[in-house]
Amino acid sequence: MKAENKELYDLIQMAINRAKDRKTNILLSYVQEIDEINPLTFFTLGSLFKGTRFLWSEPSRNQYLVGLGHAYTISNDFSQQRFWAVQYEWQRLVDNQISNIELKPSSGIGPILFGGFSFDPDKDKTDLWKNYQEAKMVVPSYMLTINKGKTFLTFNVLIHANDRLEEVIKDMKEKEKIIFQRKTIQDNNENIVINKENINVESWLNSVAGVVSEIKQGYVNKVVLARELRLQMREKIEVATVLERLLDEQPKSYIFALECEEDCFIGASPELLVKKEKNEFKSMCLAGTIGRGKTPAEDEKLGNELLNDHKNLYEHALVVEMIKNAMEKGCEEVEIAKSPSLYDLKNVKHLHTPVKGLAKEGVTILDMVERLHPTPALGGYPKEISMNIIRKKEVLDRGWYAGPIGWLDSKCDGEFAVAIRSSLIKGNIVSLFAGGGIVERSNPAQEYQETEMKFKPMLSALRG
Repeated sequence: MKAENKELYDLIQMAINRAKDRKTNILLSYVQEIDEINPLTFFTLGSLFKGTRFLWSEPSRNQYLVGLGHAYTISNDFSQQRFWAVQYEWQRLVDNQISNIELKPSSGIGPILFGGFSFDPDKDKTDLWKNYQEAKMVVPSYMLTINKGKTFLTFNVLIHANDRLEEVIKDMKEKEKIIFQRKTIQDNNENIVINKENINVESWLNSVAGVVSEIKQGYVNKVVLARELRLQMREKIEVATVLERLLDEQPKSYIFALECEEDCFIGASPELLVKKEKNEFKSMCLAGTIGRGKTPAEDEKLGNELLNDHKNLYEHALVVEMIKNAMEKGCEEVEIAKSPSLYDLKNVKHLHTPVKGLAKEGVTILDMVERLHPTPALGGYPKEISMNIIRKKEVLDRGWYAGPIGWLDSKCDGEFAVAIRSSLIKGNIVSLFAGGGIVERSNPAQEYQETEMKFKPMLSALRG
């Protein structure tokens, strides 16, 4: 993008005039198609914006979003109505916005809001997640979008009534110089783990056994208990290096990273929470897990075992029932597969059932995020009872682990994943999170081994 652009000048002046007329700040989004650029290269170019960057890639790799800086931030620490509050403020902003493009559904260009939500706003907080609020979504100052082979750069700025055209242009030019200084990704292969600690393992195993007892007494059907693995690296972790490995090693997962000050929440989630494109919602039921085989024959055997395992099928059925009910509340029609199929990842297999529905008029993607979160795959069933048990029994602060993360546009189309297979990077310390679905037939030792498998994607990317 070049700041010497008459169309851009005119739009900035139009935004200044609108800000004066309407007595409110105006979001200006200016989009240009540009030459191809590697999304990780763009991420590393934004050194000026370190602490305010994000990256998102959906599983097909047909779309990347990379944001630098914050033109606007919507955040809150509400226990109730946190999704509504984000929706309300976003709608107010886009109702007055100015852009040079006609928005195409789910294109990921123009004014985009990216971010996420904590797993449980009612859980006691620790300092581990102090930089991540219960809800935080941002409009980036600069955003690279790669969509179906085309590359776009979006410039976003919040215009005030007293802004001057010359000053806005000057600021743009200064930032462009820094962004487009050519750099390469520093793959620090020498960064090694110097300490690995499983946090509160005995307490976690005891909690699993206690939850099994409560399930057998009929209080609840399923509860997901998560645990933490903490690594200390010899040197500060390079986020771009970890992202590069995740993109290479986890081809069927959503890859995401969101920096908040000196921390970075990063992961490779296989699980779609919800996608909205035009008038269609899509979701997926992903629950039931087994490892991968060392040979094709062993892998097929394990897949058949998972498809016929009573414990995993029951766990999956609870997720299907809940997601179906939630989708029916926001959709005119819902289509759901009659039986699960296998969803093969690098380290594990899951049971998978796709769901889609025709959206009811006026239902936004954040409406569906609120209805679906948390699914029984990450919380339990019934919802309120299982969440109360998690608050009492789980020996960690999940923060944003297993919460919704993703984006929406000015038409409230967008896509959110469930932030699993994730970790929180704090300098040279990283906390990894994984959970297991506890049902009546659960065995604490087996659930522990399942969480070990779920740590593998992040461990591999960290070379841990």
